Amino acid sequence: MAKPVSPDLRLRIVSTVEVEGMSCRGATGRFSVAPSTAIELVREWRSTGACEAGAQAGDWRSARIEGHAVEILSRVEATPDTQLAEIADHLFKVHGERFVPSVFWRFFDRRNITLKNIARQRAGSAGRGR
Repeated sequence: MAKPVSPDLRLRIVSTVEVEGMSCRGATGRFSVAPSTAIELVREWRSTGACEAGAQAGDWRSARIEGHAVEILSRVEATPDTQLAEIADHLFKVHGERFVPSVFWRFFDRRNITLKNIARQRAGSAGRGR
């Protein structure tokens, strides 16, 4: 992902267009930026009086699952041997929202929670070499 244009360069591009009267496309040659960059900077400057960088990327998708965090965590606390697919089925039946099991895996991974299969823990080792 590309880095945002520095605040200093943003102001120099805008002042070149606004004060010196150079066109946006002319300013792109001087400062080695894309024409769309200069056009958007000047447009923003003219409409708001500022040309600051916006927020960069981040996680946009986990907000849906985080909205159900309390319900998911209480369900796992009540039945620790539950499976990810069971949680997904529950949320679909109750809220009509569909999640794939990998979303729950990342949800629990962010919280350092490991779901353990209780039946597998009771089975013990395979007993090799007896």
